[in-house]
Amino acid sequence: MRARKLLVATDEMEIGGSQRQITRLLGGLDRTRWQPELVFFRNESFLVNELRQQGIVVHHLPKRGRIDIGFVLRYAALLRRQRYDVVHAFSLTAELWTAVASLLVRKAPPLVSSVRNLFPNQPPWFWRIKRFILGRSAAVISNSRAGAAETASRTATHLQDFDIVPNGIRPVEPMPPGQREQFRRALGAPSGRPFGLFVGRLVRQKNLGCLMRALASLPAAQRPWIALAGNGPLREEIDAMREAAGLDDDVRFLGERSDAVELMKAADFLVLPSSYEGMSNVLMEAMSAGCPIIASDVGGNPELVEDGITGLIFPADDAAALASHLRRMSGEPELRERLSASALERVRSRYSIGNLVAATEAIYQRCVSAPAARFTSAATLVSTHSGDKP
Repeated sequence: MRARKLLVATDEMEIGGSQRQITRLLGGLDRTRWQPELVFFRNESFLVNELRQQGIVVHHLPKRGRIDIGFVLRYAALLRRQRYDVVHAFSLTAELWTAVASLLVRKAPPLVSSVRNLFPNQPPWFWRIKRFILGRSAAVISNSRAGAAETASRTATHLQDFDIVPNGIRPVEPMPPGQREQFRRALGAPSGRPFGLFVGRLVRQKNLGCLMRALASLPAAQRPWIALAGNGPLREEIDAMREAAGLDDDVRFLGERSDAVELMKAADFLVLPSSYEGMSNVLMEAMSAGCPIIASDVGGNPELVEDGITGLIFPADDAAALASHLRRMSGEPELRERLSASALERVRSRYSIGNLVAATEAIYQRCVSAPAARFTSAATLVSTHSGDKP
């Protein structure tokens, strides 16, 4: 039997959770059964080179502007020329333009769509587009139960039609003690002071304002030193919050980093105060690196972090509760050690890349065998609404 041709589509390949999962998935597929390729529309990173080095064909189809007819025609031409057996789209824009381009292909490949995050406060047109996509999907994969439940509710589809496939994570070797101290000094972490870490984009979703308020409420002697690894549009705003709260000596910006896991190995704990999340790769990486976690109780976070067992959970945007956890995590090394050991055991047993690949391959095979769209109720709903925003 020939290897089936698979195309994974995404809007961008900047460093992010979904992009890392794409890289792990494509690199782990059984090449005797699947011939994987990638298409992206904008913004690449070193992850693209990683895929090319593994012999995976990568297509860059630049999209210019909100509506780009030439882009749609080029995408449709790619689908016709390559005759893929399955297309798996990882973002809403990739799903939408795959569905539109497929209308120009005589025998379009089955579409596997995705739920990669939670989307509160989205306008009605967002959910109309998602319903349109679900109506043309042979399967939809959500990386968390919370994301699947929200999408099913907002699109009036059946939750049982969603496949739940958690993200996968690579095993991580611990950092030797001497190297750990050296790494901390190179970052500027004060000696003898607890070192907390945030990893992620500096965007509204991550709710770093809550972290600043929590730190400011603690007496200076009880504050951990916090490093922010990442960049984004709110960099200046967060810096202004830091200065206004008098936290210049307590919070440091590290910028974009390619060594996030090494940072996690060196830190005493990781904090993620997000307003919403899907299945957070950052949390999974921290668990695998043996870095204890403080996280808000949103989205897929409680699916990963069991409060008091594999980490500490606090109510979203509750700065007082976060401050309490920061104080406790900073002052109780025995707690950090216990949470780290439990989290490491949990992630190794449930969230391997092997599990991710095997479950996803099974869905691809099902779509090849029965490619018809399953979400007929969504297709019906689309026809009853007007005013969709493209």
